[in-house]
This record gives sequence, C-alpha cells and structure tokens, in this order.
Amino acid sequence: MLKVDDLKDLAAQSALDLVEDGMKLGLGTGSTAARFVDALGRRVASGLKVLCVPTSEATRTQAERLAIPLTTLDETPELDLTVDGADEIDEQLRMIKGGGGALLREKIVATASARMVVIADDSKLVATLGNFPLPVEVVRFGLLATVRLIKALAAQAGCEGEVNLRAAQGDAPFITDQGNLIVDCIFGSIREPEVLAFALKRVPGVVEHGLFLGLADLAIVAGSGGVKALRPPGA
Repeated sequence: MLKVDDLKDLAAQSALDLVEDGMKLGLGTGSTAARFVDALGRRVASGLKVLCVPTSEATRTQAERLAIPLTTLDETPELDLTVDGADEIDEQLRMIKGGGGALLREKIVATASARMVVIADDSKLVATLGNFPLPVEVVRFGLLATVRLIKALAAQAGCEGEVNLRAAQGDAPFITDQGNLIVDCIFGSIREPEVLAFALKRVPGVVEHGLFLGLADLAIVAGSGGVKALRPPGA
C-alpha cells in the first residue's frame, strides 16, 4: 500500500506532464507543492525552459537551490499555470488553503494565472469544507477587535467556533511573509463557503482568507487506485 508521501509524489509527477517549454508558472507552497518544485527542478536541469513566480519565501529558497529561473508578478503579471496544493478540496473544487501560511500570495498568484491546477493525495477530498481550520490573514493593529468581528459575521454566515491566533515557536505568533498574523477558524463545517467568504471580506482587519473559490481548473488527486483528474461541475 502506498504511503501518503508516495501519493503526493504521484500527483506532483502527473502535474508535471502539463508543463510545456517556455511556460510561465506559479509555484505553490506546502509539502505536496514542494514535491512538484523538486520534480520541476529535475526537468529544468535536463533543459526545460520555464520562468516561475514562487508563492512564498520558502518556495523561493527551494527553487533557487534547484536553479529554477524566477521572476516576480511585477515583471511577469500574467502566468500560464499555477500548481499548488490544498488542505481541503470539495466536489466543486472549492478549497481551504493556507495551512502553510502563504494563502495571500497563493491567491494572488493563482488569480494571475490562466489555469490553476491543484495536486493532492485523496485524504484532502471532503464532502463539506471546514474540518480543517480556516486560515484568515489579519493585520496586527486591532487584533482583538478584528477577531470579535470575524466571529460575529461568521456566525451570521452559519459558522461558529473558536478563532485562534496561530503560534510559531514558543509564545511568538506566526508571522506571514507579508508581516501579518494568521487566525485559524475552527468551524467544523462550512455549508456555504461563498457566504462566509463574502462575510470575511467585510472585516476591515482581514487581509485575505483561505477559501479558494472558483480558482481551480483541475485537481490531480492520487489515491490507492491511481491518479484521478477532477474538474469543477460544468467544466
């Protein structure tokens, strides 16, 4: 029986088949995305020509180590393809992302891409989003007031639960690459992701949330039965 790491590798390798010479790529963040970056690095070493935008400083460091050519969205504002992972994926390819703390840059890069492909092992597939805590990136100023409003508006959207400041090592809070904080919302179930997403955007202290809705064009999911390509309804 294949281990989870093996399934991640399978999904990453399958996504690599979508990469063509000369493409401009967005490189995701997280354990599965890192496997795609490793595989891409091997192809680049063999002569593949690509230009890539990383979604985090961690991914940037990995790509530089592999000699993958990098650019920025300011220099290259339109990308052909972004390959990234997900923390949860439902049957409509709505996702929760941000477990690695890079949700803001991930969403910016995905939106700048003609296509977004998500790679995952089949444990990420869910009937309803929300069992994985929803990350929300917030500014430092007025944190308690922001958390209070997040709770109130989330409740109006049908979601209630704890909203906890994400911690790093020791007692220090986790700091994103943009210098912001993350609160993780433990809702358990998000029945109407679009309603919650709209509610969270109404909170002035919220920079971005980890609901990725209508962004994924394809999900490549590896399981014990092989690799499946999933598309949103009507695609």
